[in-house]
Amino acid sequence: MATIMVAMSGGVDSSLTAALLHEQGHTVVGVTMHLWDGDDDHLAESLCCSLEMTASARRVCNQLGIPYYVFNYQREFRRAVVDAFVHAYSHGYTPNPCIACNREIKFRALLARANQLGYDYVATGHYVRRRVTDANQYKLLRAHDHGKDQSYVLYMLGQTELARLLFPLGEYQKSEVRAMATARGLESADRPESQDICFVPDGDYRQLLRTEAPASLVPGPIVDQHGREVGQHQGLPLYTIGQRRGLGVYAATPLYVTGLDTARNTLIVGPAAALLRHEFWVEAASSVAATWPESPFTCEVQVRAHGATAPATVTAHPGERLHIQLQSPIRAISPGQAAVLYAGERVIGGGTIARPEAP
Repeated sequence: MATIMVAMSGGVDSSLTAALLHEQGHTVVGVTMHLWDGDDDHLAESLCCSLEMTASARRVCNQLGIPYYVFNYQREFRRAVVDAFVHAYSHGYTPNPCIACNREIKFRALLARANQLGYDYVATGHYVRRRVTDANQYKLLRAHDHGKDQSYVLYMLGQTELARLLFPLGEYQKSEVRAMATARGLESADRPESQDICFVPDGDYRQLLRTEAPASLVPGPIVDQHGREVGQHQGLPLYTIGQRRGLGVYAATPLYVTGLDTARNTLIVGPAAALLRHEFWVEAASSVAATWPESPFTCEVQVRAHGATAPATVTAHPGERLHIQLQSPIRAISPGQAAVLYAGERVIGGGTIARPEAP
């Protein structure tokens, strides 16, 4: 049997994760990461990180008869997630803060803490599967429940991390998870799920930017595909690729945001057809297996958290860069989002979508 630290949010997924591992005879401890204080006026509590959810996690651990601890990661969360989120938007990117939180807090920091305390594994309630090959290599696979699959936000996990991680829920459907939690009488069985960015629970990230980075919101020109000025924007960070509403520009055909020229503080708009991309670059790329297949290689690529995959040809370049050539164009590819590569159910790796001017 192993010693396992279970990351608990108070929701049904992490609660059942702790229960299943405890029932298997492992030595289990539940932990919650405290990410900020309630007196931080710039951040608001969301469902996944609220004091009520912490209390829920504590009650589940008491019910299971396992120890429970709260670890303080306020400084790390502010620096690695919130500040990075604001910085990315301020520089023309559309970031995914869940990826930063998973990489820097939920796994890097928590695994380091588990090492310090002598635990064998860290387990989470993520919907993803981990497999070990005969050659003692680790694979990361989509969850059986494709509707809940979270492999897109975990693409950065490599061999070192996967050797110490457990994902018990990857084998189940969400409906089965709730049923199993109900059967065990877990008080979190019927809790709703958080759908928002945890530090922007009302979904208004623009208000966060106005508070955290007002100097980045400098008005400037809106130009069309031919460089003709057609309006004024209120600050580039307030706009995203593919956006149509709120531009204040009127034309015979609908116009969408097709680019953000940060060097000239210019917002570029165009027709829907201008949103189609046949190729793009990825930076800060990492492979689950630690090495990429021989280039060029074919796979499927996913460019948004809940998007479909598309066939592509990938060429790996020095400096953790990938060139992605799509078989068919994809609409509104946003710099700052992740591009995750799949071979069927298996995650090959991924990285951050680069700005179009990248080499």
